Amino acid sequence: MPLSSATATRTDDPSDVAAIAGRLRLSATRLARQLRQEASTGLSPSQLSALAQVERHGPLTLGALAERERVAPPSVTRVVSKLEGNGLVTRQPSPDDRRVVNVVVTRAGADLLDQSRRRKDAWLAARITELDEADRARLEAALDVLDALTTETRLTEGPP
Repeated sequence: MPLSSATATRTDDPSDVAAIAGRLRLSATRLARQLRQEASTGLSPSQLSALAQVERHGPLTLGALAERERVAPPSVTRVVSKLEGNGLVTRQPSPDDRRVVNVVVTRAGADLLDQSRRRKDAWLAARITELDEADRARLEAALDVLDALTTETRLTEGPP
């Protein structure tokens, strides 16, 4: 069934912020769930998230990764051990302090993330092609708003 601008529930009053927030949360949750399914990595969401953090911000110490993932150090240690067992990350001594161990993504880990992203992008692109031109334009315009909502600098800077 093609997507259209018609939705089952609409917020008739644009000032009803709570209703807008609820719809946005539900849509974002559904999209995130679908994208996790499309990822087809065989990893748990926490493993995939940790792997992506190491790729994006690594090399990272276990403590820094735990902080970024907002989990306890023992939890991140278990996740990293599983990723390491799958050949997706490796632990390496820090060049600055040999007592410190950094987690580094391997070529296999980077390839897995790349393949996962391509599958998710392909799924999204296929869904977007089902939209009519007007809805694609509305979606594109909404992306700036969504980016602003999820960017901490915009929220913490306050009004211009």
